Amino acid sequence: MSKKTKSNKRSEKFHVDRLIIAVGVCEVIGVLGSFFTAPAIPDWYQTLIKPIFTPPAVIFGPVWVSLFALMGYGLYLIWQKIEQRNIYKAVMVFILQLLVNLAWSIIFFGLRSPGVALVDILVLLTLIIITIYEFAKINQKAAWLLVPYFLWVSFATLLNYSIWQLNGY
Repeated sequence: MSKKTKSNKRSEKFHVDRLIIAVGVCEVIGVLGSFFTAPAIPDWYQTLIKPIFTPPAVIFGPVWVSLFALMGYGLYLIWQKIEQRNIYKAVMVFILQLLVNLAWSIIFFGLRSPGVALVDILVLLTLIIITIYEFAKINQKAAWLLVPYFLWVSFATLLNYSIWQLNGY
């Protein structure tokens, strides 16, 4: 067996430690964001005028936990290709979009600034598209795992925009 074939088989091996780290990093970002979100819900967010298509508050937590898990699994699949391809750019863009995601919670809920948060979420959407593109060059499944995230953030962008408009921020 050639050295390259051995390397490919080794990189395809299931690594539970990598999976836990990849999903864990994403979920930690979600938890950090909730530190800014939770306190704002009862005393600020509830007072905002929201569009009719705003989902019930109980929907957001389970959706985000699921999306962060899918993102983490996608990151894990990319990490599995470390010996075969240069994954640096894809991982860096992924990390950047995670940080911009966290920034949105800080800006929207922590700073109570839907207008600035709208700019942030537009940057986030762009970074998600770039991440999907970079992931697709390495692993198609990893790229597809980010599509629900893109769709939810697209919806969140519309929600953010509507709240910004309805409340005169």
